[in-house]
Amino acid sequence: MIRISTTQLWVHDQDEALAFWRDKVGFEVREDVTVPEMGNFRWLSVAPPGQDDIAVVLMAIPGPPMIDAGTTDEIAKLTAKGFAGTLFLTTDDCMKAYEEISARGVEFTEKPTEQPYGIDCGFRDPSGNSIRLAQRSPMG
Repeated sequence: MIRISTTQLWVHDQDEALAFWRDKVGFEVREDVTVPEMGNFRWLSVAPPGQDDIAVVLMAIPGPPMIDAGTTDEIAKLTAKGFAGTLFLTTDDCMKAYEEISARGVEFTEKPTEQPYGIDCGFRDPSGNSIRLAQRSPMG
């Protein structure tokens, strides 16, 4: 059986991303490893407490020699605009989650709103990634 273990968000600053996801969203650190043999490459992942089978890698946007400087700039610009990927989160109580993480400093781009599929809202991380938070309702 094939299973998803990690997903990735491009981030402009791993320390800033870590502080946001840990201190404001409430995720926990899963791995934070720096590999000197790979030019001090840092593997940093976070996840919701109690969800042990998946993590979000907060990946620094690479530069040369991995990718050329122009591509690095393009990725950074797309990330800042919220178009390098979206992370979809679910909760049993969207309004409560919205209030809790808003109180910790998360600024929402969209407040919780009733949708055909449930209650949905959105925010962006410090790098600009688009994050959706939803309380799903049963679909008939």
